[in-house]
Amino acid sequence: MATKIRLQRHGRKNYAFYPIVIADSRAPRDGRFIERIGSYNPNTNPATITLNFERALYWVNVGAQPTDTVRTILSNEGVLLMKHLQGGVAKGAFDQAEAERRFAAWKAKKDAKVASQKSSMADRAELEAKQRLEAEEAKNKAKAEAVAKKKAEAAAAAAEAEAAPAEGEAEAPAAE
Repeated sequence: MATKIRLQRHGRKNYAFYPIVIADSRAPRDGRFIERIGSYNPNTNPATITLNFERALYWVNVGAQPTDTVRTILSNEGVLLMKHLQGGVAKGAFDQAEAERRFAAWKAKKDAKVASQKSSMADRAELEAKQRLEAEEAKNKAKAEAVAKKKAEAAAAAAEAEAAPAEGEAEAPAAE
C-alpha cells in the first residue's frame, strides 16, 4: 500500500485549515486517512504549524511520500534533516550524539531566525500604528483650525451685521 503525507482541507470558504494526515495514495483528498500527525493554519501570520515530530519522522522513514506542500512543511520543521542525519549515522559517517548536536544547532539557529522575524514584524506594526496616529492627529489639528477659523469668520460677520443696523438707526435721525 502506497502511503502519502498530505493535507486535508477543512474550515469555511476563504478561511481554510489543513490537518496533516497519513493516507492511502488512492484515497480522496478529504477522505479516509490512517493517522493525523499535525495541522497547518495559513491564516495566521506567520502560519501556525503543529506537528508530531516523532510520528512524522516514523512515516517518512517507513516510506510515506509527502506532497509538495507537506514536504516544505516537513523541511521547515526539520523532519527531513533528521532523516538525513539518521542516514549518516546508519552509514557510520558520525554517531547519534553528533547527529543530535547538529540537529540542535540547526533548530536553535532556525528558532532565532523566526524570533527575529516575529520581532521585526511586531516592530514594523508598532511603527505603522504610531505613524497612523500621528497622521490622524495632524489631520484632526488641521480640521480643528479650519473649524475655528470658520467660527471666527461667522462671529465677525454676525458682529458686523449687528453693528451695521445700529449705525443706520443712529444716522437716520440725524439726517432728518
